[in-house]
Amino acid sequence: MGFIKRSALLILFVAVVISAVSCGQKKARYVFLFIGDGMGASHVALTEAYQAHQKGYVGMEPVCFSGFPVMGEATNYSANRAITCSSAAGTALSTGFKTNNGMLCVAPDSTELTSISYKIHNAGYGVGILSTVQINHATPACFYGHSVKRSDYYGIGSELPQTGFEFFAGGGFIDPRGKGDTATVSLYQKAQEGGYTVAYGYDDFQGKKSADRIVLVQHEDSDAICSYALGRKEGALTLPQMMTAAVEVLERNKKGFFVMAEGGLIDWTAHGKDAAGTIMEILDMDEAVKVAYAFYEKHPDETLIIVTADHETGGFALGGGRGDYNLDYIDSVTVATTTDNVNEYMSDKTSLADINEKANLGWTSFSHTGCPVPVWAIGAGSEKFAARQDNTDIPRKICDAMGIEF
Repeated sequence: MGFIKRSALLILFVAVVISAVSCGQKKARYVFLFIGDGMGASHVALTEAYQAHQKGYVGMEPVCFSGFPVMGEATNYSANRAITCSSAAGTALSTGFKTNNGMLCVAPDSTELTSISYKIHNAGYGVGILSTVQINHATPACFYGHSVKRSDYYGIGSELPQTGFEFFAGGGFIDPRGKGDTATVSLYQKAQEGGYTVAYGYDDFQGKKSADRIVLVQHEDSDAICSYALGRKEGALTLPQMMTAAVEVLERNKKGFFVMAEGGLIDWTAHGKDAAGTIMEILDMDEAVKVAYAFYEKHPDETLIIVTADHETGGFALGGGRGDYNLDYIDSVTVATTTDNVNEYMSDKTSLADINEKANLGWTSFSHTGCPVPVWAIGAGSEKFAARQDNTDIPRKICDAMGIEF
């Protein structure tokens, strides 16, 4: 038998084995999609280096999700820009289609696109959407709303009660009464009129968690983001708490569920070139990943966890051109900041610019960059994400893993 014929038979044999394994593999019934807004590979490396530094050694101490067995990367350009905005990237991750910067779950020609949240919900699964920023901000909004302008917060938030999704959580709503408080019905009232129980904080949720549909928020405020992890006050709502609440509500659906959870404040601290704040936001999201991972350990054959980002923010580098970096200075920051002026003094008369220079941490921008972002995965169907892919591929692969027609 010739070499070519033997090679062909070997390829055929491998294909048959892979096909047989795939046929025997269970579909994902429980899917967790984590989006670290603005979280690039270098931000994660900084966090791991910081954890190692805290333990007294030089190196990197992995976060939970970086230990997942599958890793890939995703390109994230938008339909009209090499560097995406969050709404365009969120649209790609939610619908599998590109759109222009500034648009949200509509095509460049303004035609409405369908999020996989709706496809999964229509297939009988529960759906939860979580974020550390406002529920009608770009990324979470992409999983239920539609608008030619991502800044139409009142219009986007008004779509929430129409979804019928079982669980929403976040800081609150932007412009709950519209621009200039002109609307007569607040988004909180609209949610309640649409059949949702609104819980204010994790303690309040405990008394309301038996409701069929829940909106869990930090407080009723137009600036309603969750508290930053660095300097967080006791009793503030956290992403790990939201994830715990989401699982508790959604696992009542015996068919399964889909959760999108955004670490939205990673982006905000990175916009401010705040290394300490960025580390703490990533660690906070990692605690929410641990909640999902604990669920995975109970249902390893039917759970899929994906962790990725919509884009990278800040052009961060571990090192700024002066040799090794020194993370001793990170501990001097006690409050997260999103100021766009790194020379602005903080309470201890130290500026972020001082800290970045002393620690030798490099930032190239206050904005987004065009770098591909990492993708980590574990569980049923996770092998699909072990590739260089586009962000539009991710929702398609999730549907494939769940056995739902895209």
